Amino acid sequence: MKLSLPVRRRHWVRLDNASNIFLAARSDVDTKVFRMAAELDHEVDPALLQEALDATYERFPLYHAVLRRGVFWYYLQDSDLRPVLEPETEHTCAPIYQADRRTLLFRVVHHRRRVSLEVFHALSDGTGALWFLTALLDEYCRRRFAPEGTADVAGSVEPEVHELAADSFAHHFRRRTRAERAARAREEQERAAHEEEFSREAASAMLRAEEEEPVGEDRETSGAPDPAPPAPRRVLRLRGTRTPDHRTRVLELTMPVSPVLALAKGEGVAMSMFLTAAFFEAIRRTGALERDARGARTLAASVPVNLRQFFPSDSARNFFATITVSHTYGQGGDSLGEVARRLQEDFGAEARPEALEERLRRLIRVERAPLARIVPRPLKDVLLGLANRANNRSLTVAISNLGRVTLPEAAAPHVGRMLFHVSAARPQFCAISHAGLLTISFTSPFVETEHVREYARILTEAGIEVSVAASRTTEAELAEVGR
Repeated sequence: MKLSLPVRRRHWVRLDNASNIFLAARSDVDTKVFRMAAELDHEVDPALLQEALDATYERFPLYHAVLRRGVFWYYLQDSDLRPVLEPETEHTCAPIYQADRRTLLFRVVHHRRRVSLEVFHALSDGTGALWFLTALLDEYCRRRFAPEGTADVAGSVEPEVHELAADSFAHHFRRRTRAERAARAREEQERAAHEEEFSREAASAMLRAEEEEPVGEDRETSGAPDPAPPAPRRVLRLRGTRTPDHRTRVLELTMPVSPVLALAKGEGVAMSMFLTAAFFEAIRRTGALERDARGARTLAASVPVNLRQFFPSDSARNFFATITVSHTYGQGGDSLGEVARRLQEDFGAEARPEALEERLRRLIRVERAPLARIVPRPLKDVLLGLANRANNRSLTVAISNLGRVTLPEAAAPHVGRMLFHVSAARPQFCAISHAGLLTISFTSPFVETEHVREYARILTEAGIEVSVAASRTTEAELAEVGR
């Protein structure tokens, strides 16, 4: 008699609204991989870190997923694969997703005192990845610093489990049934009944982010109408010499966070808008505007918004939107402070729940349209890739600010500087702060670094002490390693 084992039914979910673009837009230059890292106060113990990784992995079923291709869409499917900790040998943000192989969509590597998590962006966004890294550091430090003879390394609080769940875009922005619309109408009526004691102005004051908080919360929630769309302008696109093997060029500026926050407050803006204005000023100082053959005078930046602050979600999957802010030089005040305040106004007008919901509902309707649903996946990739390239032509830089990180009690004393950066199709910068230190990581597909040099000068001229670290990228720099 032949016995057969039952076949396990794999759980799967379609990719969310934000993730599909990462599959279509990835390339050898821009792998759509991002890195978060933490520097410890000691050399990493690989055996303990692997134990911590195993424990963290159990709490994140989402991270068990592999990416599969269907006829009409991509989807995430759970797997029995296990992550294996490795020493860092490849350059940062090396490719993770390989279409012909079933592999996990993240990796954890270590080098001396640094622990790094790299994630393929179709799996998770910065907030979701930060949850994973935070849990990993907590598990590791509990093992590394638990009192001798202590067997229980788990925390006293039941850990949260991040499932491979349906995406939050569909939950919040898809077309609702009649019953759901009725329930929503009742909620709106109840909210209106409390307007006297909890007015819109009070809500705005409570929601307004402190400047150290993530980019998604750099906003004002005034009831002012959206400004009329500006006339078409030529946007400066930065160009340069490609790195020899497509690796991402990374430069890190580290500084105390308090004086930078004070500068932003002095201008009356959120820190991320101040940092963006400083980037625009650095570009202007390089003379890029004067050298542009098309006579471009506008700089534009793409800024992500963490939607969880407006629409409740505990999913570690992608749940963000992007807002574009810009400034045209020669049409008014061009000082750093004036530019920062203009960017703050633009961002505040767009980062309102109502504006975000309206825009995202339109995107969901397009995605779910009958014609779009029957277009084969390869053709969708081509169309999305064309749309992405068109969007890139309207941007100078992309930015992302995860703000101030608060780690669990077991990990916080043993973690100093934290870092965050992404692969880049264009010059980009990411910011993150921990233990009183702000790290701004600049990434680029080009070897040139003049804009980073000018950025550092802007900060040092303001009295801020800045340290600089650079990855080896050019052939000459890589050759020095073997000497």
